[in-house]
Amino acid sequence: MRLRDTLLQAGKAIAAQALRAGLIVLAMSIGVASVNILTALGDSARTYVVNEFESLGTHLLIVLPGRSETTGGHPPLLGETPRDLTLDDAEALFRSRNIAAIAPVNIGSAPVSVAGLERETNIMGSTHALLRVRHLTVAQGRFLPEAAAGRELSVCVIGKKIREDLFGQRRAVGEWLRINDRRFRVVGVLAEEGQSIGTGFDELVIVPVASAQALFDSHSLFRILIEAHSESAMHRAVDEVRRIIQARHEGEDDITVITQDSVVNTFDKILSALTYTVAGIASVSLAVAGVLVMNVMLVSVSQRTAEIGLLKALGARRAELQALFLTEAALLSLAGALVGNLLGNAGIAALGWWYPNFPLHLPAWAWTASLAVALATGLGFGVLPARKAAGLNPVTALGRR
Repeated sequence: MRLRDTLLQAGKAIAAQALRAGLIVLAMSIGVASVNILTALGDSARTYVVNEFESLGTHLLIVLPGRSETTGGHPPLLGETPRDLTLDDAEALFRSRNIAAIAPVNIGSAPVSVAGLERETNIMGSTHALLRVRHLTVAQGRFLPEAAAGRELSVCVIGKKIREDLFGQRRAVGEWLRINDRRFRVVGVLAEEGQSIGTGFDELVIVPVASAQALFDSHSLFRILIEAHSESAMHRAVDEVRRIIQARHEGEDDITVITQDSVVNTFDKILSALTYTVAGIASVSLAVAGVLVMNVMLVSVSQRTAEIGLLKALGARRAELQALFLTEAALLSLAGALVGNLLGNAGIAALGWWYPNFPLHLPAWAWTASLAVALATGLGFGVLPARKAAGLNPVTALGRR
């Protein structure tokens, strides 16, 4: 039998049992669609988290008080801190030639009010260097002035949502707002930033770090953000930061230094493994579809014994009969995979419409892999029916026994 004859015969057999073929295609398509949707969710989550960390800045180091080894957890779940980080500690880090910019950070929550309108929001204390380190964009006015970190100034920069809630359509730059019992003049409004690793810059008020310490009556820092000159300088700076702080803290190694690329790589590995695991679990549905292919085709063999006997009587070889049934299984599997890809893409599009802020997409390798796995599943589970058909005795088969 030529390839054309094999394909034609397999197509006629599928068309003759449309309901049976439809069930196989449906089962296979559900399996493929499940794999595609879950793979897209896992891979998109990985891409989203990695992009979030990469958007923090370039060659970024984060210094936190406390050692992560104290409790065995990850920052910020640290153990007891022998000594707080201070502004003097941050200033001392400029001894390192590998460091380009340092932004000390203090965080707190306080009521913010303007002309009788009030809301509770997060207050961040930092310096002008935060603009560079975190790659922020100012939509109106300017950022915090370049001044000594220990100098208190009654100025602030607000997020887009704060401007809308407290000032409405009025111009915010140049106006005064009250934080607790202190007044601050608005010198700038940030462009829309959204959420960034738990920090909503749109609902944030940024003040000079010394002013934030006075507001919250605290001299300790929440963390220190550092930008290194280059990637190689970033890794050298880690040891220098530890050495400088250790010298200032009476020999205590009581800080945690996190590099941006280490966090990105860790999350990339974790979420990649999760994506493959979820896709593997979803592949169980493909195995179920494969069992259906095998069972339905075994029934098909028993119903087509006369046809098989006639083909053998006409000289069809064992390999040709096996190829005929395997071709039928392959066509059904490919049809199921194509329909499944359409269903999967429709599901991904629906989820993308429902969650527009989440960058949902199906990687190209997943689409190709789903086709290959579906085809392999169909062929794998089609081997037994094909061998059974090829092994029939022609005389017995022609007698429908």
